[in-house]
This record gives sequence, C-alpha cells and structure tokens, in this order.
Amino acid sequence: MLDVRRMQVLRAVVTSGSVTAAAANLGYTPSAVSQQIGVLEKEAGIALLERFGRGVRPTAAGRLLTEHAAVIGRQVAEAETALADLRAGRTGQISVRYFATAGADLVAPALARFRAEHPGVRVDLRIADGAPDPETDLTLVVRPRGGGPAVPGEGLRLVHLLDDPYRAVLPKGHPLADRRTTVELAELAAEPWVGSERPGPCLDAVTDACAAAGFTPDIAVECEEYATAQGFVAAGLGVSLIPLTGLGSRHPNVVVRKVRGPEPVRSIHAAVRESSLALPAVRGLLTALQEA
Repeated sequence: MLDVRRMQVLRAVVTSGSVTAAAANLGYTPSAVSQQIGVLEKEAGIALLERFGRGVRPTAAGRLLTEHAAVIGRQVAEAETALADLRAGRTGQISVRYFATAGADLVAPALARFRAEHPGVRVDLRIADGAPDPETDLTLVVRPRGGGPAVPGEGLRLVHLLDDPYRAVLPKGHPLADRRTTVELAELAAEPWVGSERPGPCLDAVTDACAAAGFTPDIAVECEEYATAQGFVAAGLGVSLIPLTGLGSRHPNVVVRKVRGPEPVRSIHAAVRESSLALPAVRGLLTALQEA
C-alpha cells in the first residue's frame, strides 16, 4: 500500500524541482528525503523521479502520484477544517428525541435559541416514546421524582431539567372549583376521572400519588391528549390531572387548581449520550433546554 506521507514528500520534491529544496521546505535532511522517495518507489514498483540538469523531474508514474498527492492534500485540509468546525460547534448534526407534551413549552423555545446560536448545526428532531435511546445524542425522558433507578443502557448521562407538577382540572360549576388555590387529592377519590396519560412514567406519577392518598382513580374516559382531556372535563364527564406544561392552552370551560396530599409530579430529564457531551453543539442544546 502506498504511504500517503511519502506521497506528500514526492509532491514537495516535484514542485520544488530538487531533493535539496524539498528537504529545506520540509525541515528534513536531503538524505532523509531521498530515503523516503526510495521506499515509495519500492511501494509503487516503478521509478518516480529522474535526473534532469542539476535537479530532478518526475517520471510518468511520478506525475501521476504527485497529482493524487495534491488531491489528498486538499482533502486532508478540508477534513481538518470540517473537524475544527465540528469541535467548535459551527457545523454537524445532532439527533434529539422528545415526547409530545414536552414539545411546545420546552423543546420549541430551546431549539429556537439553539438555532440562533448554532445556525450551521442540523438538528434531527423526532417524536418518540420517551425511553432512553443510546443511539441518539439527547432524549427527553420522564423519571420518578427524586431520581429512581439508573437509566437503562450504558453510555448515557441523566441531566435533570425540571419538575412538572400536575394540576386538578375541573369542570366549571364543580363544587371544588370554588376553591381559589388548592384541592386535596383525596377529595377527588369519588369522582369519575378522565385519564390524560398513556401507560408509562407519566401515568405512574398520577397513580402513585392517588395510591398515597388512599384510592385508585375510577377512569370513566380514557384519553392520551391533554387538549382532548380538557374537552371531556369541560363537558362534565369527569375530573382530570394534567401536568402544568400540558396546560399552555386552557379550555374556557374548565377550572385549574393546585393539588396536594400529595402533589403528583413528573420529573423531566435529558438522557445524553456520554460521547456526545464532547460536542459543543450538544452541550449548547442541553444548556438551552435547562434555561427553557
């Protein structure tokens, strides 16, 4: 196999016209340059230089390799520039997965800020089920409040973003709607419920809090979208618990109250691939998420 470094030595000899001049330009001794050319000729199996006057000139094979050496040199320079841009966070691509209810209030403003600061970085943003993905640079996940088991999969770091408390959503005219501030969770035990979560850590936050309050919610209507759940509540079909980030747009015929005894909370984290933390772009997006 041809040695790329020796090809660059050949190129230096051909462009300068002599071994001595090439040696001076490269910072080598003339004997070291001659030795490198000799080894390259053995690798090529053909003579690459011939004497011409007081210097040397390339043979047909020497011209061929010199042309390829020039192309390789440009490609290496381009690779070095691209790598420098990637290290500085000016270019590249990062993959992000998020769950639907984190989109509007968390991901959208964070991504807007990130794109303003890193316009050359492409973000592959896709919705997912909220499970940590070791093949993705950053995945938004819901974990038990206060921690819980380690993130499944090696090579991931869990970074806390925010605690998202649930609120009681009641139809207007409900007896508890007159409360100005807080509803005891146990006061909702006998109510029909509009479920707002699919099975998973978000639903677990609700059912665990209800269990701590001494009851299991009676799910009269199943729903997996917060806006639709509000519509069912507004129609008087039950009460619901919806996280604060899911209440950005409120139905005009519902009342929202804080809950205690206990207060259900889902904890939102970023599961970041350890190797990706070396990229300034990934760190920049993580910072934007934390500040959003």
